[in-house]
Amino acid sequence: MFVITLSSFIFFTFLVACGTWLLVRKRENASQEGFFLAGRSLTFPVIAGSLLLTNLSTEQLVGLNGSAFKEGMSVMAWEVVAVVALVLMALWFLPKFLRAGVTTVPEYLRLRFNGTTGAICNLIFLLSYMLILLPIILYTGARGMLDILDLGSITGVQSEVAQLYIVVIAVALIGGAYALFGGLRSCAVSDTLNGIGLLIGGMLIAWFAFDALDAGGFSADLAAFTKEGGRRVNSIGAHDSEAPFFALFTGILLIHTFYWCTNQQIIQRTLGARSLTEGQKGVLLTGLLKLLGPLFLVLPGMIAAILFSRGTLHIPVNPETGAAISDKAYGALVNMVLPAPLKGFFAAVLLGAILSSFNSVLNSTCTLFSLDVYKRYIAPGADDKKVVRIGQYFGFAVTVGSVIIAPMLMNAGSIFGYLQSMNGLTFIPLLAVVFVAMFSRKVPAIAANTVLVCGIVLNALGYFVSPFKEWAAAMGQFHFVAAVFALMVITMVIWGAVKPMAPLFEEKDAKATDLTPWKYAYPAAGVLIVIIAVIYASFADFSVFKEGKPAYPAAPVQKAAVQK
Repeated sequence: MFVITLSSFIFFTFLVACGTWLLVRKRENASQEGFFLAGRSLTFPVIAGSLLLTNLSTEQLVGLNGSAFKEGMSVMAWEVVAVVALVLMALWFLPKFLRAGVTTVPEYLRLRFNGTTGAICNLIFLLSYMLILLPIILYTGARGMLDILDLGSITGVQSEVAQLYIVVIAVALIGGAYALFGGLRSCAVSDTLNGIGLLIGGMLIAWFAFDALDAGGFSADLAAFTKEGGRRVNSIGAHDSEAPFFALFTGILLIHTFYWCTNQQIIQRTLGARSLTEGQKGVLLTGLLKLLGPLFLVLPGMIAAILFSRGTLHIPVNPETGAAISDKAYGALVNMVLPAPLKGFFAAVLLGAILSSFNSVLNSTCTLFSLDVYKRYIAPGADDKKVVRIGQYFGFAVTVGSVIIAPMLMNAGSIFGYLQSMNGLTFIPLLAVVFVAMFSRKVPAIAANTVLVCGIVLNALGYFVSPFKEWAAAMGQFHFVAAVFALMVITMVIWGAVKPMAPLFEEKDAKATDLTPWKYAYPAAGVLIVIIAVIYASFADFSVFKEGKPAYPAAPVQKAAVQK
């Protein structure tokens, strides 16, 4: 069985590598546009596949299913509400970016405001990617594979630390090869191929998990899921849940908007679109695929709660509280329901998810340094070949640093809590400035620069300093985020009205790509919004807001008779 598992893992990984090489081998990669934006030639299937897998990761598979195990269906907000942000990207943000002909978000802010705005934005992205995001992607990806799969049997190495190093180095080598030698095009193509595998693998886990309910056929299984799932089968999150319902319209929506509309590692795929039509189709197709996300990112976690409460699924418990460790639920479920011959395939799918997250951030890091630091400040006269080569050297150095840092996180505390806090400090000011840049012609650079810096300080006070921290907690994290965003936008708009920039900003068409919009963009966007409303309405139970009623379902408890 070990040979079958290892063989299927090697086969699928090799298949993706060969497929990527065959599809990109004849493409031009020497110019900076060819390397960093795939020569602006990406079509909608590649854009959608790359966006989807850049977003998906082992953290999501493990973490979101863990949240569903604990709280139920309401956590699907982290997938479903993202579709609203993708609609905004397709209809509003993307046309603006493509019209400007930019390669990076800092470049857009530099064109709209001044060099200082672009430099501040670039510094924020570079530091967060290099020092926080890349090492965490390597560590959490390796950690996820160790928790889900028996790598000791697959690799023959029993030391957990050694297994961690093996996965970290493997991901860094393969992901670095895609990003540093193939550029954005090879990242996008490999992401698409891996994305197909991830969708198949994720759906298989959901299918096997549903079948494990063993109620006697699909209809009976569905009835058992609805009955035993109880209050977990509710799309409405209460005030103290991970995804409160009213926060869907404030902080949660803003988080998604930043991520899908202004985050360099994500939007770089769309900036490489062959045309606005291809870009819009790719972004909206991503939205459609995101609506499938709950089937393999939420449903398995809810089924794990049912199987655990039955006593048929054994999950490690916290020795202090005796409660099941929710983040272990998905790994336990996979090991229980996945047939052994498919474990190698699923390992390859997980590796592909980690690779996609890693190479996308690495490629964006190289782009930000090469174009917004090296060419702008160090060697303005450098030719394309030199700019690309410097980006590759820089990316290699960043990869080595990430490999060194990642295993050190083994003994760290709440890594995800820290990452979310750091992102919270920066994303709201960046989103506010980009939003105003596209919305107003009057706001001057000094207003944007001031808000960008002061916004980070204000968020830091709300996260770390009393009494501001208490005020933010009383308001609710997501509502606090929305309030800070509104304050910064209003401040810049008033500043622009009182002391507008002179002359007023004039948006120019850089003629970098065909800006003909997709004629079905608005109807397709409308259909996606309607589907979101139907999903929420179909599973809505607002009784969670009644006084005296628990905010959300109690954690599942395993029957004492079968505890071990």
